[in-house]
Amino acid sequence: MRLFIAIQFSPEILDALLHIQSEMKSFDVRGRYAPPENLHLTLAFIGEYGNPDAVMDALASVPFEPFPLRLDRLGNFGDLYWAGIADNPPLAAFVKRLRRALADRNIPFDRKRFSPHITLIRKAEYYGETPLPPVHAPEGEMEVRGVSLMRSDRGKHGMIYTEIGLIPGG
Repeated sequence: MRLFIAIQFSPEILDALLHIQSEMKSFDVRGRYAPPENLHLTLAFIGEYGNPDAVMDALASVPFEPFPLRLDRLGNFGDLYWAGIADNPPLAAFVKRLRRALADRNIPFDRKRFSPHITLIRKAEYYGETPLPPVHAPEGEMEVRGVSLMRSDRGKHGMIYTEIGLIPGG
């Protein structure tokens, strides 16, 4: 079972992200656009792991208080285009505690440095004069009120993400 821990978005944030994708399409950016139901912020990618209950136990052990999250920029890692999150010390502190809880329980996860971003387009092709089209920076803010354990399955038309657990903020 392929697992990851993520923040799912409010309708307002989803609308802002879809608006950016629409603007990118208007500049003839081609690629694999993330469908609305797959837009999320990954906090820890676990990968193939057969014990989601152990992951939920680790997630539940991490103190969580709701905090604000704000979109603030666009960027790219080669042909992957993303929306960025404004500097967020509560988010960074939570991710650090979460990853420590996973490590303490010997749950494997991708240990790359946490770089909060939302994948908008994979395998993007844009032939403008700049690496990114001149679209507006995404705008939107929400209160993060929970963190989800997600399962990723390969479907006929791409990945399908399913929430299998939720830890609400208290």
